[in-house]
Amino acid sequence: MQVEVGGLSLEVELHGAEDAPALLLIPGMGMQLVDWPLGLVEALTDQGFCVVRYDPRDVGLSTSMDTLGRASVASAAMVRLFGLQPIAAYTLADLATEAVGLLDALGITQAHVCGVSMGGMVAQRLALAAPQRVLSMTLMMTSSSSPWLPRPDHRVMQRMFVRPPSATDFEALVAHFVELHRLIGSPGYPESDDALHARVAEGLRRSYRPKACERQAVAVLADPDRSRELKQLDLPCAVIHGKADRLVPPAAGRDLARLLRGSVLHEIPGMGHDLPAALWPRFAAEIAAVAAQSVISW
Repeated sequence: MQVEVGGLSLEVELHGAEDAPALLLIPGMGMQLVDWPLGLVEALTDQGFCVVRYDPRDVGLSTSMDTLGRASVASAAMVRLFGLQPIAAYTLADLATEAVGLLDALGITQAHVCGVSMGGMVAQRLALAAPQRVLSMTLMMTSSSSPWLPRPDHRVMQRMFVRPPSATDFEALVAHFVELHRLIGSPGYPESDDALHARVAEGLRRSYRPKACERQAVAVLADPDRSRELKQLDLPCAVIHGKADRLVPPAAGRDLARLLRGSVLHEIPGMGHDLPAALWPRFAAEIAAVAAQSVISW
């Protein structure tokens, strides 16, 4: 369904009993709501959540921001390298405000929040801006954006800067993203070629907005180090990170667990930067465990 939030139209799906505790799933860069696998969503509803998955602005079936033009990721990275803040078409704080607006539109006063990769950064911004709205927070394969953290594997960065083929050659486009997913995926839980191809093709058929990924990447680069702010948070938090993550190295998860008061760190051997099916029960159990520590205030 489409939900109006701050002049934007967001595509949203609710799963599970609507009177159950809400769990807002915040997707990562370029991710659509369908990139939260239905099997994982079902595992979460079995844990007693009403799961909210959505397409943020500029992604999937939500309002496109292509009128804002293209963003230069390389230029933004160079500006950040010199300790300056790049100018972004929209910010992670904007995406966090949008998430709060979505909760408002759905009549949800408080929610458990789970963000993956860039979505974990948005979750941090949400919790910092509106802590009274967040019952618990699960951060998956994400970072505080500290400049002292290790950089991604150079092979991953090289691949991410390769321009994708034209959308007119659909099979070449699918092959491009299959190769990228394979590079950052979980070596201990490899996805079959057929399953990965089908998953990538499904997402591309639903929506393909390469300019949005550029704008989101610049938004990530433009967001300042959150380390000092995160120390102020006081809410149940779990950090889930793969020990084989080549895009966001495991040190980033350890850093978050150190910064967030009373958080629990789950480092998973063999897990990379994806959501392998074999780990869905574990993810659901760990999200439910941290949610059980929360206290509803209304």
